Amino acid sequence: MITGTTSGDLEAVEADGLIHARGIPYATATRFRRPEPLDTPGTTRDATRRGPVCIQMPSRLDNVTGPMVDGLEQSEDCLVLSVTAPSEAEGLPVMVWLHGGGYVSGGGEAERYDADHLVREGVVVVSVTFRLGGFGYLTPKGSGDSNIGVQDQIAALRWVSTNIARFGGDPHNVTLFGQSAGGDAVLALMACESAAGLFSRAIVQSAPLGLRSGRSALYDTARKAFAAHFRTDPATAPASDVLDAERAVTRAVRRFGAAGGMPFGPIAHLEPLADDPDAALRRTAPGVELLIGHTRDDASPFVDVVSNMLWLNRFGIVSSVLTAPVVRLVTNLLFGVDGMVKMWHRAGGQVASYRIDWAPKGAPLGACHSIDLPLLFGDAWWDAPMLAGHAPPDALAAKVRRTWAAFAREGVSGLPGRSMVF
Repeated sequence: MITGTTSGDLEAVEADGLIHARGIPYATATRFRRPEPLDTPGTTRDATRRGPVCIQMPSRLDNVTGPMVDGLEQSEDCLVLSVTAPSEAEGLPVMVWLHGGGYVSGGGEAERYDADHLVREGVVVVSVTFRLGGFGYLTPKGSGDSNIGVQDQIAALRWVSTNIARFGGDPHNVTLFGQSAGGDAVLALMACESAAGLFSRAIVQSAPLGLRSGRSALYDTARKAFAAHFRTDPATAPASDVLDAERAVTRAVRRFGAAGGMPFGPIAHLEPLADDPDAALRRTAPGVELLIGHTRDDASPFVDVVSNMLWLNRFGIVSSVLTAPVVRLVTNLLFGVDGMVKMWHRAGGQVASYRIDWAPKGAPLGACHSIDLPLLFGDAWWDAPMLAGHAPPDALAAKVRRTWAAFAREGVSGLPGRSMVF
């Protein structure tokens, strides 16, 4: 039993030297409204079962990662988190995970994010579920608050700051880490003044950095398309109408090309984000250490779109010959980190970078987007299509986990180098 949290006393599962507390509510909210702190001390909660994830459409990358949230309840009441900690933990570094999924799919309660292996490196891991798609972003004007997906994440970080010592974690040593849209969310939080002081280190994995600039027109189109879909009050419309509105947004932003592939997400100029996120990041850099990187072939799941744009698919053998160079080119354009590393360094911050080169033997997508996740989280990824039936080498997976945990403990000074390849 974990006692004394603001969510109540938690009935957790203890096994094999680890404690798992799942589906813990960290805040409460109604549709399109910012989260409100949950304060229910003295109650007893069952934290032995996985909580809900946000209502969502199927993931576009199911053919790469496999289904992520099958078997989990989907609900608008999804502001929950899970904690995994060593049974005898005290004062350990805390790592707070933000999942990917293009801001429209996924959830922190997914089994694939079970953090047992990472926790055995001497850290406490918190996995956060937050509102997605139309439920978390693109609130119609006059219907509620802005950027509420971001505000959910800040509420979760505040919960961690208040409660994580009950699990043996150090609230003054928190590392925020996320992959893909989760990595983008980490950057957004570093640009939020209201998140300052809630974490001191950040790991950004395969964030689509190439899509960060020039999105004002896209978001304006997306917000208009989202609001125009509703025939009744969006705040009370059926959840299915919100999903239908998401589909309308997807159609409306196709003209924006690659940027239209992520029409939902944090919107600058709207609370709690800064008007100029890059300037905010430069101000943040001296106080937040950064580890940032991507996989060698991050763009490979998306290369068909690029090939169609370049007419490569018309040429059979030519297309196959050019696939690898196109993947590397698009990977550098969308996921390359050199610019962010230089900006962080020039702003006076501590920064290191990495690249994941490992690819399963015979896997057609190579070291693709999300290939880092089996290295970090392990066993539950065994049937992911991108692995082509090959589990990551134990030694390599252990090296990646040790590196992430070392960064959480000591920052950049604890790493084997400033530019690493796995």
